[in-house]
Amino acid sequence: MARFPIPSQHPLIRRALALAATALALSACRRADTLYIGIAGPFSESRGSSMLAAARLAVQEINAAGGVDGRRLELIDRDDSASAARAIAVAQELRDDPRVVAVVGHLTSGATIAAADIYNGGTSPVVAISPSASNPDLTGMGRYTFRVCATDLVHGAALARFAVQQLGAQRAAVLYQNDAYGRGILGTFTEEYVGQGGTITEADPVLPSVSDLSPFLERIQRDGRAQVLMVAGDRATGVAVLRQARARGITLPLIGGDGLSGIQSEGAIADGVYITTNYLPDEPGDRNAAFLRAYAAANGGERPDHRGAGAYDAVYLIAQAMRDGGTRRTQIRDALARINGHDRPAYDGVTGRIAFDDKGDVPGKAVLIGVVRGGRLVMAETR
Repeated sequence: MARFPIPSQHPLIRRALALAATALALSACRRADTLYIGIAGPFSESRGSSMLAAARLAVQEINAAGGVDGRRLELIDRDDSASAARAIAVAQELRDDPRVVAVVGHLTSGATIAAADIYNGGTSPVVAISPSASNPDLTGMGRYTFRVCATDLVHGAALARFAVQQLGAQRAAVLYQNDAYGRGILGTFTEEYVGQGGTITEADPVLPSVSDLSPFLERIQRDGRAQVLMVAGDRATGVAVLRQARARGITLPLIGGDGLSGIQSEGAIADGVYITTNYLPDEPGDRNAAFLRAYAAANGGERPDHRGAGAYDAVYLIAQAMRDGGTRRTQIRDALARINGHDRPAYDGVTGRIAFDDKGDVPGKAVLIGVVRGGRLVMAETR
């Protein structure tokens, strides 16, 4: 078969070349006009869902208001399974992606600590802001590490004061999850509780792989001195303790740190559980009210938890830093560090005022005490 070349000036060729050039130009324009923020957490688990949903809401709001100096934001989400090993791999991927200007994450203390060296290392470190990693060991891990939550030094102490001063409990039994978070809450709770004149009757480590807590609960029940049961762990551990304790007839008030958030979804059995938290949906204020309405509208009427509220604030902080200092990684880091209440005013977020110290912490951040009532976590009444 004879083949006849089509001249380069043929109308079909000219049209195809023009379309291709237009597509390339549009693609390049989209890339240049988009700022990518990484976000890392256990999104396949219920505790990660509010974090991701709230971050997406913040991005949508910022884009609807014109973005960052006309440039749109887009999230690159990666699931770290709350695993230290997986968090390291995710951190390496996000840090080495030249599109990523900053990261929101990680959620859990163990994952955040494991990833911190990655974000602070290499030839181009990148800011990572955790919404909820509270372990004190994260403090000072690097210039690019920030968090918007209070540390366990605040959570554990607040929980201890509440137990003694509000519940009148002078003797406490403790079950703690044997990980970075559980040990952190245990240590600060114990120090403040003893300082308040309280006595720890028992402190037992609980491994996530152990489902039968009978030996611990039987010992607490047989001893009979405890007036309150403190759980330093995540929701799964809290639920296991709660259900097995109640099944054995142990009716002690149950208290715990913010890792128990979400336990209110367990129904009537969770009523009366006390939790420390960086955020409660029923906090007053127009900004929080607007956040609640927008979050509910985007998520089928759901209410955010402290992880979601922290992620929402983190995205807005990154956007503000880019407006103030520029969109390069070093510029974002330096602009965030200036939000310290001196160089730049504190940021008023839905989780309260955020002013970073030179270690990336928010030293003035207080925690709240919530109580489960009717399937919701609400502000606990104080005497």
